[in-house]
Amino acid sequence: MMKIAVACGLVLSSLLAVSSTAEQFDFFYFVQQWPGSFCDTWRGCCFPDTGKPAADFGIHGLWPNYAKCHGGGGDDASSFFSIVGRRGRCWPEYCEEDGNALSPWEIRDLVASLARNWPTLSCRSGDSFEFWSYEWKKHGTCSNLRPHDYFARALALKAAHNLTAILAAAGIVPSDTETYSLSGVSDAIAAATGATANLQCNRDKDGQAQLYQVFQCVDREAKQLIDCPLHMRSRCSGGSVKLPLF
Repeated sequence: MMKIAVACGLVLSSLLAVSSTAEQFDFFYFVQQWPGSFCDTWRGCCFPDTGKPAADFGIHGLWPNYAKCHGGGGDDASSFFSIVGRRGRCWPEYCEEDGNALSPWEIRDLVASLARNWPTLSCRSGDSFEFWSYEWKKHGTCSNLRPHDYFARALALKAAHNLTAILAAAGIVPSDTETYSLSGVSDAIAAATGATANLQCNRDKDGQAQLYQVFQCVDREAKQLIDCPLHMRSRCSGGSVKLPLF
């Protein structure tokens, strides 16, 4: 009996240690970007080592986030800056100081899918694994997930809610001439997924607003979409946006 009690005590201590070190964020932002909007700016883009991505929304990241910024002011949930972390600590990042490097072996069965669905378009580096490693180190280490689960759940979310198909079904298709109402984009995503999302625009070379990123909110298990608990300014103006060809 004494041995059983000691063993139970060790298990309980271990569980308490895990729970005490778990990152207590509130939800995930699952962020996808339209490659045409990424590339159609004065900065341009570069294709990854795996070649030109498909004309499809690509994953930017799966980011743990707080419902309220911690300290430094920034309790105004309607402020874009309260989302992006310039007013207080609005999300956890770099949660493991040691042993946080992503190993190719850990995600070996996901690489082909990641190359299709999570491409990098940055000209700083076209190395896809370097991009995924950065996302893991900055955000994934705070997710309370193992590397394989972190990437697999992001891929599953994208597959379950295909933004390109959702928008196409609503008549919102890539074009260099057409514009679409921001409310129409938002309503189409909400109707198809059952959850509201936040939208972000950027500007093309002529200064016109274009749909850039979709911020979908996900529960702490990274499995189910939820209504976004925070509202962010869209950086869109005039109520209409482009979805440029890619």
